[in-house]
Amino acid sequence: MATPSAATRKKLQRKFRLRGFTLKVDALEEAAAFLARFPDAEDDALDLLLDELDKEPRGGGGRCGVSGGHQRALGAAGGGFVRRATVPLRSNQESIPADYSSMEKLEIKQPYTGIDNFYTVSNWVQWSEMDYGEHKITSGFFVENTVILAEGELLSNGIFQVNTCGFPPLEDREASLSMLMGLDFFGGGVIAAEETVRLSTLEKKAMNDMFVILSDVWLDSSETMEKLGVVLDGYDSVEAVPSLFVLMDNFCSRPCNLAFNSFEELRLQFGKLGEMIAARSRLKEHSRFLFIPGPEDAGPSKALPRCTLPKYLTEELQKHIPNAIFVSNPCRVKFYTQEIVFFQQDLIYRMRWSCLIPPTTEETSDPFEHLVATITHQSHLCPLPLTVQPIIWNYDHCLRLYPTPHTIVLGDKSEQKAFKYAGITCFNPGSFANDSSFAAYRPCTKEVELSALES
Repeated sequence: MATPSAATRKKLQRKFRLRGFTLKVDALEEAAAFLARFPDAEDDALDLLLDELDKEPRGGGGRCGVSGGHQRALGAAGGGFVRRATVPLRSNQESIPADYSSMEKLEIKQPYTGIDNFYTVSNWVQWSEMDYGEHKITSGFFVENTVILAEGELLSNGIFQVNTCGFPPLEDREASLSMLMGLDFFGGGVIAAEETVRLSTLEKKAMNDMFVILSDVWLDSSETMEKLGVVLDGYDSVEAVPSLFVLMDNFCSRPCNLAFNSFEELRLQFGKLGEMIAARSRLKEHSRFLFIPGPEDAGPSKALPRCTLPKYLTEELQKHIPNAIFVSNPCRVKFYTQEIVFFQQDLIYRMRWSCLIPPTTEETSDPFEHLVATITHQSHLCPLPLTVQPIIWNYDHCLRLYPTPHTIVLGDKSEQKAFKYAGITCFNPGSFANDSSFAAYRPCTKEVELSALES
């Protein structure tokens, strides 16, 4: 049997896909051989073939049937088409069209075919075996650990030639929660509808609540501490003080690694920070302080998630500030009905460094927007290879973004930025030590105020 031309393969795959079929290699060759019998009426012959396939009942003699609007996959067996039973994924998108935009929700009629129907080459298709040719890459960083959906054609030499490449669709939070039957991911069991209504009512009354987020508060830098004093003075004098201060750090200008020999000094600096906060009586009484360790802070390893700061370093601060809370990195905060995720990591640099394919600039050239698209569609805060960022497997669930949270705060060394993506509020408060930047967030309205001290 002659190998069909590239143009013929592309036409067949496109036509069959529009009818909800996915062709395997042998089935593609059978369809091409049928088409070759009608050189003067290829389009009519192909339409007739597809019409006949659609008419076949599900149990019909080796051909593909239709069940409940589900997609079908074709394989070759004994020279004919065989039906494959499928279970669709929970998505209302069928495929990634050439004009796919990750900024918009698409309205596609049929769901995805079950994963078991996709053709595989040598178990896994490696990046080195993929030919991108004239491809289109949608927004995001494509690194070794990311899950992708690639549209293209499988060539006769076993290489999958990609035309369009993108991330899996993002499931709306409400859709996810409806499938979980009220299960609380914060460990509260199943939340009754009455409790949800009660929390929603309380949330509406908390209009004055505000979070102040600072990243990179270097306790060993006198300049940084002076600037922090200015910020604390400003908020101590307002009518309604912030309900929460979040310090996402590295708390030291130098990495706290094996070569670091100033832990006693750092302990004293935490104590001085406690004294600084305690001197602002309104903040001490009415505000809470959340401390999230950074990647270079003291801890047993660099693997994620990072555990809380050692008690040896923080106990002097807690003597002054009983409301201080020391948590892991990442950290999740529940604000009545809302879920807010805080994560301190130099993600943009590491994602760009690990990127296998440069992200498209058609939709955006902003690295932060590409980062947000990546982690939300991957449903994971750090989809990097383990060689770049080790992860403690028993606690990998701490990095997952499913169901999607209401807000994601990413402490990064890059410039401060706020971006709303698919209903999720995402922002980077900036580096307080480097450029005096920080952010104020009002959870009731999901408003982000990017701020900075005047130089």
